[in-house]
Amino acid sequence: MGTVQPERQKAPLDLVVRDARADDATAIQAIYGHYVRTSLATFEEAEPDRAEIEKRRAALMAEGFPYLVAERSGRVMGFAYASLYRTRTAYRHTLEDSVYVDPAAQRRGIGRALLATLIERCAALGYRQMIAAIGDSANEGSIGIHAALGFRMVGPLRSVGFKFGRWVDAVLMQRALGPGGDAPPTRP
Repeated sequence: MGTVQPERQKAPLDLVVRDARADDATAIQAIYGHYVRTSLATFEEAEPDRAEIEKRRAALMAEGFPYLVAERSGRVMGFAYASLYRTRTAYRHTLEDSVYVDPAAQRRGIGRALLATLIERCAALGYRQMIAAIGDSANEGSIGIHAALGFRMVGPLRSVGFKFGRWVDAVLMQRALGPGGDAPPTRP
């Protein structure tokens, strides 16, 4: 007999995914800070303050990378952004995604809406691969959303992080954007 999976809710119809603004930094910091303090979803151990969050957002957007928020009834429910996977020039066509949802709004389709929009935006910009570096191999929610949106498992990285007094795995997943590696890049 198979395992019964919980029903996944679709994103609320009134959910708006838009570019993040400077005035979203407080909400983004609150959401991200929760994960820094309480989870293995990020390996960051010191919670960044609002100014640092805004500095990071502004830097990514100045480089032309998408940085998105999901908003419902004027409240930021989650955020997502893309950054270079690695800084060496040969990696310039490959991005890494980051997605975080307000813990009170999980399992409502918000993470999926953010990631789907991020994928579309990155493909439209001419990037060819997206990597998900997921903190904690037991992070079934993130692994599941990425798999549902076309990411394939590359593999676990065993005991690469040390947080909350224990060793933690990371999981790498990968998805092609546009034609992926089947055609030369169109970006310089």
